[in-house]
Amino acid sequence: MFRFDPYAPAIDADPFPAYRILRDEYPCFWSEDAQMWVLSRHSDILTALNEWRTYSSAKGNLMTELPNRAGATLGTTDPPRHDRLRGLIQHAFTRRGLEGLGEPMRQIAADIADELRGCEEFDFIADFNAKYTARVLFAALGLPVGDEEVVRRNAVLMVQSDPVTRAKGPEHIAAYNWMRDYAAEIIAERRARPQNDLISHFSMAEIDGDRLDEQEVLLTTTTLIMAGVESLGGFLAMFGLNLADHPEARRSAVADPAVLADAIEESLRFNTSAQRFRRCLVEDVEIHGQTMRAGDFVCLAYGSGNRDERRFPNPDVYDIARKPRGHLGFGGGVHACLGAMIARMAVKIAMEEFHKAVPDYVRAEQNLKWMPSSTFRSPLKLMLRRC
Repeated sequence: MFRFDPYAPAIDADPFPAYRILRDEYPCFWSEDAQMWVLSRHSDILTALNEWRTYSSAKGNLMTELPNRAGATLGTTDPPRHDRLRGLIQHAFTRRGLEGLGEPMRQIAADIADELRGCEEFDFIADFNAKYTARVLFAALGLPVGDEEVVRRNAVLMVQSDPVTRAKGPEHIAAYNWMRDYAAEIIAERRARPQNDLISHFSMAEIDGDRLDEQEVLLTTTTLIMAGVESLGGFLAMFGLNLADHPEARRSAVADPAVLADAIEESLRFNTSAQRFRRCLVEDVEIHGQTMRAGDFVCLAYGSGNRDERRFPNPDVYDIARKPRGHLGFGGGVHACLGAMIARMAVKIAMEEFHKAVPDYVRAEQNLKWMPSSTFRSPLKLMLRRC
């Protein structure tokens, strides 16, 4: 009998064979292991993302949710509260301005990449990715220099789950509590002495007299740190992996950095780090001969939808000339990722500078160890060697 357990290490390692079975044979599947329905076809996932009145985010959007987060963050609220939060947070992003982030990102990437010029073999995650994403995040948020390692360690733990209990373990909850305390301390400092950083702008963002309250600023900051470390880090890690595994694409990107923009979109489709998010049904839904009941949780398998041949021809081929419009790498609907533009820019700049220092590389190890997470998918280590 077919099983789909999104918490299983085998799914972390390679979910795509199971995704194909789901799409072809069980497009609406009840997972006993996860205790939720699984939608795997692109059109069904897109419908769910657009129909927020039926597929609600208010009970959490992570497959295994963190305490006190559901119903209180941008990703875990529905309109109209979601629209208010998005407007205020977007206002803060606009005030910071994308133009001001580009040059610091490039300098950070160039400095780190320069350290790899003499290395024949190195870990792309530890030696480049982790350093870059942490420093970029710290520059944008104005976090204290020197805290990068402890912040990253706790952010990575926050998005993990225990594959045995299928829940957040004590270490994951402790990491979340640490991050909340850390963010609260920084927010208090910014309220007393505002600076030109995102946390200060969150605290001061105002539209028609409306401002984020203390709890909203705290949860927004905590979520942004988690997203900046893990979502951006996972995105960059998977892009590096895809280019290492596809030398023609890598050579094209090195020869013409303008190619990176299309390569990024294909990576977001082909092997996104954002694999699965959940919703809760507000009303019964009849689909593919199944009845999903109000109150049931539903897993939206983005990674499967991105490999759906009904939407993308030859979906298991990594083709950087594809221009895969409609991929689910940044979600969709009202909950489309607010930081998508910044993430694209950050990853493009990172790989431009990385390729100046290391233009030719392949995987040094074929067997990867994957982060145990029911929501995100990225390698814990990615050894590369020059070729």
